[in-house]
Amino acid sequence: MSSWIADTFALTPQMYQAIPGLICCTVVMYKLLRWMERRSYLAAIEKARTDRKKAFCRVERAVLEFKVPGRSRDTESVLSLSLLELHEQLQDGSLSPDSVLFAYMEKGHDSTCGLRKFFHQPATKDSVLVQVLKKQGAIPFVKTNVPQSLLSYECSNPIFGQTLNPHDHKRTPGGSSGGEGALIAAGGSILGIGSDIGGSIRVPAAFCGICGFKPTGNRLSSQGIRASLPGQKTVDAAVGPMARNVDSLALCMRALLCEDMFLLDPTVPPIPFNDEVFSSSKPLRIGYYESDEFWIPNASMKRAVMETKQLLEEAGHTLVPFKPLRTQSAFNELVINGMAADGGSTLLERLKGDIIDSTLKDLFFVNTVPKVLKKILCMFLKPFSPRISEALKYLGGVRSIYELWEQHIARQAYCDEYIDAWKSAELDVLLCPALGPALTAGYAGKVTATASYKIIFNLLNFPAGVVPVSTVTEQDEEDLKSYVGYCNDLWDRTFKKGVSGAVGLPLAVQCVALPWQDELCLRLMREVERVTQKKKVV
Repeated sequence: MSSWIADTFALTPQMYQAIPGLICCTVVMYKLLRWMERRSYLAAIEKARTDRKKAFCRVERAVLEFKVPGRSRDTESVLSLSLLELHEQLQDGSLSPDSVLFAYMEKGHDSTCGLRKFFHQPATKDSVLVQVLKKQGAIPFVKTNVPQSLLSYECSNPIFGQTLNPHDHKRTPGGSSGGEGALIAAGGSILGIGSDIGGSIRVPAAFCGICGFKPTGNRLSSQGIRASLPGQKTVDAAVGPMARNVDSLALCMRALLCEDMFLLDPTVPPIPFNDEVFSSSKPLRIGYYESDEFWIPNASMKRAVMETKQLLEEAGHTLVPFKPLRTQSAFNELVINGMAADGGSTLLERLKGDIIDSTLKDLFFVNTVPKVLKKILCMFLKPFSPRISEALKYLGGVRSIYELWEQHIARQAYCDEYIDAWKSAELDVLLCPALGPALTAGYAGKVTATASYKIIFNLLNFPAGVVPVSTVTEQDEEDLKSYVGYCNDLWDRTFKKGVSGAVGLPLAVQCVALPWQDELCLRLMREVERVTQKKKVV
């Protein structure tokens, strides 16, 4: 063997003897370069965290300077105002802008998506949405935390660490807009903007006990906003508002759907907010379901839907059962297969050279496993957990452009079939479960299939939003003990552990409408909010 190497590469005996040393030197140099690269990354992380601390210090100083006798209004009275009340008092001059916001934060910050790749790339200009908000008088003052890559219901990344749920610091606030959900729920902000490709507005809103709305895709401009998986066209992402009540969501949508946005981004349909639809008192015909038959909800999720159904019926609306269409096959064959059509290449390219956050390690692992090994894993897992086995099968990516186009055709056919079923039932809107309660931190990233309740409406491009309606009871906790889920597989058992011990935490329901009927969806959300609040008062 040694003589073959020497003959093939025409090596002298001296050169041949030097090979082990060269190999050793190469290995050492490689390790040194990796060490230097990692050290540089850690230094950059430390700088980002230091910059954040300095910003907090500036805000604190500004607050202290402002809060001198006679200048400031009682903070609690300002924080107790809804967005609509705040808007009215700012308009009539009874409240000054500086009494609402003690300090302003400069624009031109990084939008890292929790990734090293986007370090030190501050935005050169505002996104269209931020430009419109500023024109309408809003003052953006803080950026909040997100999970690494945005593709998680957790809220943790190696740069800024982990954000926790304000109701229980052992639990996640959800993701990807988890920092926004936590800040609003804790009273630190009155309105926020999130992005949603599979529940990233609705999950944090549900976990944190606030309202969140995902509009129809492209109803609001996403120009200038960094996407989690740019290029994929199967699942529609959207940006939308998060707030403590539905009227605040509607006020935000009304402000954004204006001539300014339509001029700045001509690709957005110039459809103003329809107040007539939102303000209507006409009784609704509402479809409902308590399970999508792929992810079996726990007792508290079911109770939230069924109690809300009863309250809506008592308020004069018509509630009819609706059977969701083939959720399991749509989730695997369309959602997973579509988002992973590139075999995970886009995700892996974005994570290249990065420290992988613990909450993303499962997703990272399945995207790095060679296709042959994936097939072996599928066969091994099938007897124990057929759902996980099937999901893994569709993570391999498409084999050709033809297959990708076929997948797009299948997606459109599914959308058409779902709309036909909706029309056949003569529905105005739909009421269905929202994932909840908030899972213990570290668990949400291990139960991929829970996304089925949210991401199906990204696939369909239906507007959808969540409204808090109840909290977990002792009886819910007792009923959870007998939960087996779909087949008591690893996902079911992990979910059961993750949601246990949640007495008192928020529960929400999800409201849905057909594409471009965003105001009708918001109207159902407001009606749900009204009937549940009325019950609490009684």
